[in-house]
Amino acid sequence: MEELTPQLLIVDDEIDQCTLIERLLREEGFITRVAYDGETALRSIRTHPPDLVLLDVNMPGMDGMMVLKTAKKEHSELPIIIITGFADIAGAVKAIHSGAQDYLAKPLDHEELLRVVRQSLIRQKLKRQQGGKSPDVCESHYLNKMMGPSEAVKQLISNLMLVAQSDFTVVLLGETGSGKDLIARAIHDSSPRSQGPFVPVDCGAIPETLIESELFGHDKGAFTDAVNRKPGKFELAQKGTLFLDEISNMPLSSQAKLLRALQEKRICRVGGTKPLSINVRLVVASNQDLRMLADSGLFRRDLFFRLNEFTINIPPLRGRREDIPYLAKLFLEATNKELEKNVQGFTESAMEALLHYNWPGNVRQLRSVIRRAVLLADEMVTEELLEIMSGETPGLPFIPKAAGAQWLDMGLKEIVRSGIQSIEREVITQVLKHAGGNKAKAARILRIDYKTVHNKVKEYGIQSGRGDNHDR
Repeated sequence: MEELTPQLLIVDDEIDQCTLIERLLREEGFITRVAYDGETALRSIRTHPPDLVLLDVNMPGMDGMMVLKTAKKEHSELPIIIITGFADIAGAVKAIHSGAQDYLAKPLDHEELLRVVRQSLIRQKLKRQQGGKSPDVCESHYLNKMMGPSEAVKQLISNLMLVAQSDFTVVLLGETGSGKDLIARAIHDSSPRSQGPFVPVDCGAIPETLIESELFGHDKGAFTDAVNRKPGKFELAQKGTLFLDEISNMPLSSQAKLLRALQEKRICRVGGTKPLSINVRLVVASNQDLRMLADSGLFRRDLFFRLNEFTINIPPLRGRREDIPYLAKLFLEATNKELEKNVQGFTESAMEALLHYNWPGNVRQLRSVIRRAVLLADEMVTEELLEIMSGETPGLPFIPKAAGAQWLDMGLKEIVRSGIQSIEREVITQVLKHAGGNKAKAARILRIDYKTVHNKVKEYGIQSGRGDNHDR
């Protein structure tokens, strides 16, 4: 049965704005309807329910919030995206709590509008495929046991389980050491392809001259060392999942061939002439924002849009600090077993140090730090045994002074990224202090939207000193 084209309802009292959005969406192949006031919008939703609503907040008469509440009461599963002015970002956050799926700030960024619309429609389609409900977060899911009990991990598992049952290509974005390979494996294990192979490929570890041979295979005699025919990773992953880690490291020439393979669902071995059909689910990962790379010409835009069917952002460890005690205990017990020791736990000062450290290397670094500390400990892990320090090197505030520090194992990109994050955290902390803990005021000072400030405060574990109810 042929899939129906999504129908979108645009609700805005500004005619020019409606015309602009309608033209943009129609060019992308969507069917659109327009309502210029709240009452008309509700009648349209009741008589011809759309697949998605783009709803302006500030309208005369019945405003967007009233339309939102009424529509969600009558059609609870209807995805509604709020459109708001920059000055009313705090109101948009309230709309999210009232049932809106996302919000967009004026002036609208066209690519961001299309991204949010596509992601919302994908999520809605997956919900319908699973009986109209989002999958419940399974408390016994092995990721809970491996990553921790935080709400961030539960949300991560919820998104994972939502997309796993589909064949959508998934983009995993997260810092080095945050667990992208673990999430990719969990998507495969939770999918209908779980009985098929899971084939990981580290795109950053393969020389540029060999990456096409690794992905697509080669025939005998294709090049000097090709003494035998060799199947590529696509062939090895047939009826399973191919995981391309750090795809941002893939050369542009290879990206073009990857795009062609995905579009045609066929590959051709290097040196071969016979095309081979492929049946593979693709999961890719990057520690860099692929959209930014695409905008700067460092990643193919057409490949980015082909891959970006569903994105999962993996929070860094500092963004889910409540998992640190759980993970520290987990690593301690595993190391005790490995070394046949009986280290009892952590002193109070040691745990405080773990909780307040920024963890540029994320969970991977935490595991390394705990293993070393357990090796050196007698009964308890003390702060002195942890290879992290609060003291910071002038000019490089994110690099600890400890001998043999973890940053020595990091590449330049990760060190620089950690430095930027450290500076960003300090700037947001100081501006929040200046704004008396008011995130909306801090957003205006920094010239960014409220949602970004809110997310950064949560990610870096910044204590703003005031609750969201004061953010006006």
